[in-house]
Amino acid sequence: MDSGDHTHPELVGGYAHFLPFIYSLPLLFFGTMTALLPLAGIRIADFTWVWAGPFATLQLAHLGAEVIRVESQNRVCVTRRIPPFAEGQGGINRSGYYNQFNQGKLSLSLNFKQPEAIAIAKKLVSASDIVSENFASGVMDKLGLGYDELKKIKPDIIMISMSGYGAVGPESSYVSYGPAQAPLSGLSSLTGFPGFPPMHVGFSYGDPNGGLHGAFAILAALMHRQRTGQGQYIDMSQMETSIALLGDAVLAQTMNGTQPPRIGNRDPYSAPHGLFRCAGDDRWVSIVVANDDEWQRLCRVIGRPELATDARFADLGARKRHEDELENLVNAWTETLSAEDATARLQAGGVAAYPALTNKELAEDAHLQQRDFFVELPHPEVGTRRHAGVPWVFSETPCHVQRPAPCLGEQTDEVMQRVLGYTPEAVAALKEQNVLS
Repeated sequence: MDSGDHTHPELVGGYAHFLPFIYSLPLLFFGTMTALLPLAGIRIADFTWVWAGPFATLQLAHLGAEVIRVESQNRVCVTRRIPPFAEGQGGINRSGYYNQFNQGKLSLSLNFKQPEAIAIAKKLVSASDIVSENFASGVMDKLGLGYDELKKIKPDIIMISMSGYGAVGPESSYVSYGPAQAPLSGLSSLTGFPGFPPMHVGFSYGDPNGGLHGAFAILAALMHRQRTGQGQYIDMSQMETSIALLGDAVLAQTMNGTQPPRIGNRDPYSAPHGLFRCAGDDRWVSIVVANDDEWQRLCRVIGRPELATDARFADLGARKRHEDELENLVNAWTETLSAEDATARLQAGGVAAYPALTNKELAEDAHLQQRDFFVELPHPEVGTRRHAGVPWVFSETPCHVQRPAPCLGEQTDEVMQRVLGYTPEAVAALKEQNVLS
């Protein structure tokens, strides 16, 4: 679920070349990098909801930006109502879904049925560096919070709209939901086993993918603003970011007029390549053999050295032509072992392998524990829970989750007073007028 036609809202690998810029931001705002996170001093007025938008701003919160989610009790974010809930007990502050993807953020509650709420939102924009939203195209304009209006308030504002289909084009007004992005982008046409129809990828892939693209685009816009002093409007289509993942498949059609076949867990350039059944209930091991040398190692590990010289499997082409036979031979070995035992033997023999882990096994994984990937922070309503944390490590500016996800409107008073300059009396009056709800 990404966006809808609503009238009111409720770094690692590829980012490496941005690091000099990111590291320089604290110098720009504070004159020192000591003990500051990469995006310290950057404030985001975050009007996003559901998954794609909040996933984008989560990455920026991890980098140290102050992210203020603008929410409403009149139109609660969908993810606040989605399980899993702590102890199975529902509640708008108890959703593991929401609490995972909104770590490190603040929550300001505004009732956009009240005109004064729009004025407060504009004050927040004037005090921010970035405005983010992922509603259907045109929703922010209807609220009086479109880019043309906001840049009058703050000329160097950076605004990103992460709608399903972009702000222009014949489909720009369509409502978008993440599960639709897989088939619309062509991803489903590549997903599934030979002879089977197209399959869904298993979850709303377009959401986190769009969120990461959005975070990257914001970093690029910040770099541009630092260099030129100019803000800009980023019109991002979630469907297009999904298509961008399928470059080889798109080129196969545009250059050769061919549709890549569905091949399940196999790979065009490796064999064997896939998941193989192990002893036990629904236990599997992933095995990848990338070249002939690794194939010979696999043969030794499984106790079938004669297969290394078998004409059926002599090279990649031969192994691909006899892939069904090849996988049956590997399965015959893996089925006699636990996933852990098969993994240990294969890795010791120089073959890439690893068990297919359950969620429970991931949460208890020793490697992730040692890297401090998981974070446990006390939440005011659900207590201390384990969440996936920051998925990268910087040597000079260590990133960490600053706070648990907020309860709805939890920081309303703080934002109104510290950020926007309202007195406690003025805040109380606005609550009486049902503006801050």
